[in-house]
Formats: sequence, C-alpha cells, structure tokens
Amino acid sequence: MARIAYIRVSSIDQNTARQEEMFKDLLIDKFYIEKVSGRNVKDRTELLKMMDYVREGDTVIVESISRFGRSLADLLNLIDQLNEKGVQFKSLKEGDIDTTTPTGKLVYSIFSSLSEFEKDTIRQRQAEGIALAKERGAYKGRKRIDFDYDRFELLYQRWKNGEIKKGFMAKKLGMSLGTLRRRIKEYEAEGRNKDDALS
Repeated sequence: MARIAYIRVSSIDQNTARQEEMFKDLLIDKFYIEKVSGRNVKDRTELLKMMDYVREGDTVIVESISRFGRSLADLLNLIDQLNEKGVQFKSLKEGDIDTTTPTGKLVYSIFSSLSEFEKDTIRQRQAEGIALAKERGAYKGRKRIDFDYDRFELLYQRWKNGEIKKGFMAKKLGMSLGTLRRRIKEYEAEGRNKDDALS
C-alpha cells in the first residue's frame, strides 16, 4: 500500500518546492510532479501516469484540490476513477476531503450531489429556453448536445489504453454510441490539426 504524492504548478517558471515541503513528513513512496496549466487532461502526462500506476490500497495525496482537478466535475471524475481502483484520496489543504474517513466520504458525497444538481439545473434551463423559443417560432432545431469535456478526455485516454469499452464511455457521458463516435472523430481530428500547425 503506497502513499503517492501528486504535485502540479501552472507553468515552468513556478517552483514546486513549497508543495514538496508539505509532503516531507508524510512518508511518501512515490512523487509525480509536473509544470503544466492543467487545462487539457491529455497534457497532464504525470497525472495520467499516476492514474495508471496506482493500485488497490494506495493513497493519493495532493496539496489542494485545485492542483488535482481544474473543475468540480474534473475533480469528481478523477476521484471516481480512484474509487473504482480501490485507491484513497486526500487533500492536505482541504482536510475534510479525505476518502479514508467517514467525514471525507460525506463531503465527497455532497460534492457529487452538487455537481448533479448543477447539471440538472443546466438541462432544465435549456429545456425551458427551447420551449420559449418554440413559442416564439425561433427554435432552429436540435442543438449540439452539451457534454463534460474534461470527463470526455479522461475517458478517452482510458479507452485508448484499452481499460474501458465505448459502451461504458458513452454511458458515463450520457450520450448514444453514435454521438460518441462523432465526438471521438472530432476530437482526434482536432488533435491532428494541432499537430500539423506545430510541425
């Protein structure tokens, strides 16, 4: 059962020493350190390596949740993945977020509920907006389905690594397999276009 520290700063100019100092008395077995903004999950190579490395019984420790997830949905998705592997999660700054304790599990549950509430509220507002647009005769047809891009990127990486199947990915994202295939095609085309622009 390993204790694993994940450390991140937003740019190469920033120093990780302050975060590393916080871990010095915690008997850390392995460190994953990176200097990247965290905007795109696929750019966070150390995070992806860590998520692949951890095993049941391990504990992932971070300085703060802002270093781990770039949004509430991103944070919950990462913790969900750790939970699926039987890995505990702990934040030093937000001491109540510690899935090794009953209080931490309660806080995580509240966060999950808030995230679902936020999604339901957005869906409800979209439905109300469409209904009003139809009444005014201004509805232009079905809009592109909104989805959680951070969650998609994480699931995409797991699918590419052979960890999950498309059916599981589609279910997690709340979309049909046909829609998922289109999103994957668009995402991969976007990646190729970025590579071409840099070459």
